[in-house]
Amino acid sequence: MENQELLQAVDIGPWKLRTRIAMAPMTRGFANDLTGTVGEEVVAYYRRRAKDGVGLLITEGITPSPRGKGTFGVPGLYTKEQADSWRKVTEAVHEEGGTIVAQLWHVGRLTHPDLLGGMAPQAPSALQAEGLVHKLRKPFAMPEAMTIDEIRELVRQYKQAAKHAMEAGFDGVEIHGAHGYIIDQFASPVTNIRTDSYGKDREGRLRLMKEVLSAVGEVVGMDRVIIRFSELKDDQPGYRWQEPEAELDAYLTVFREAGLGVIHPSTNSFLKPVAGGLTLHELVRKRWRGALIGVGGLTPSSASDAIHAGVIDLAAFGKPLLANPDLVQRLRTDQPLIPYEPSLHLKQLL
Repeated sequence: MENQELLQAVDIGPWKLRTRIAMAPMTRGFANDLTGTVGEEVVAYYRRRAKDGVGLLITEGITPSPRGKGTFGVPGLYTKEQADSWRKVTEAVHEEGGTIVAQLWHVGRLTHPDLLGGMAPQAPSALQAEGLVHKLRKPFAMPEAMTIDEIRELVRQYKQAAKHAMEAGFDGVEIHGAHGYIIDQFASPVTNIRTDSYGKDREGRLRLMKEVLSAVGEVVGMDRVIIRFSELKDDQPGYRWQEPEAELDAYLTVFREAGLGVIHPSTNSFLKPVAGGLTLHELVRKRWRGALIGVGGLTPSSASDAIHAGVIDLAAFGKPLLANPDLVQRLRTDQPLIPYEPSLHLKQLL
């Protein structure tokens, strides 16, 4: 069978996964826009992928704070009501033998007061992003530079959201530290020009990431925490790390010190070299002995090759799992995959 590497069962930390296939986090926007709760259609969406045999389900981004919302219909985990609504999802996934983690996602400056109840966006520095807010189609608003007290409150919010995630029955938590959102905004010299302990140098810029990981790990268990990180920025498509290997070394030092076992480097082009003729995941693998999730336009063939070569441990698919809720069974029976069509699948929940 061509895709046998993908279809192997594997143990990753405490998780006994039926396959090496992960569902990549994808913004769906089907939560109640006023309450941030999810309903039966979201339950059915995740149940269907779990029933198919996806090894690890990573949810759409869930905001840990009322000020972390970046578009309409984003779910939350900052209230008990929101946590209770997610319990129906986790119960459905577990009934089908699946494993599901909640991705915590705060967009920072990439939003607008219209989505935040009139409040200004938060960011490390008062620097306005270029571009338009997703779906709202208004320019990103000028953010407020966060005070030390506000940063501490943000860390507390992540911790509380992680606690709610575990109360809701999730098997773990992924922290979204990529793509130009709040944690990545602190990590980048382009968006962080602070002169205090949360800025100045690379170590200072990564401090928020380190504190969030530590806080979440306290309530979840660090073996159940994943971090997603990347050089890519949603609002700066041309941005790339100037020193990829030095940046990776700094990030991985933080991850080791935190005690992480699973990391999720994110790229749009899994096979594209980043430095020294090596891809992002190859560079990471040279430096990282823990579990590694691959993502970035993977096909079943390229994913199987990467797993066989030891570059990655899990392969995350996004668009293929939107177009093929039965992706695993199609691979098991050598059926062709349905191509992803934005006009057909973008707004499709099931």
